[in-house]
Amino acid sequence: MYAIIENGGKQYKVEKDQVVKFEKIKANVGDKVEFEVLLVSDENGVKVGSDAKSFKVVGEVLEQSKLKKIIVFKYKAKKNERKKQGHRQPFTAVKIESISAN
Repeated sequence: MYAIIENGGKQYKVEKDQVVKFEKIKANVGDKVEFEVLLVSDENGVKVGSDAKSFKVVGEVLEQSKLKKIIVFKYKAKKNERKKQGHRQPFTAVKIESISAN
């Protein structure tokens, strides 16, 4: 059984006991979070739209951290113009605990 959920303007395919890294969610480590379900596939077939709205996906926040640093380097050739920046994207690791009907 899997579900397609939406979070932060992105869609994720999740299964039970899977750990997913989402964009930062305002929640503390150990909190339970619920996600909006767009599609559910199980042994009875695929459910979308209003049928999928009757399901809920619950996960537990495992970690609040940042990803590995990426380097952003901009320059203009022959102009001695250089700009180097680093960026670390914050994320929230969530373990999917259940996909169930309300």
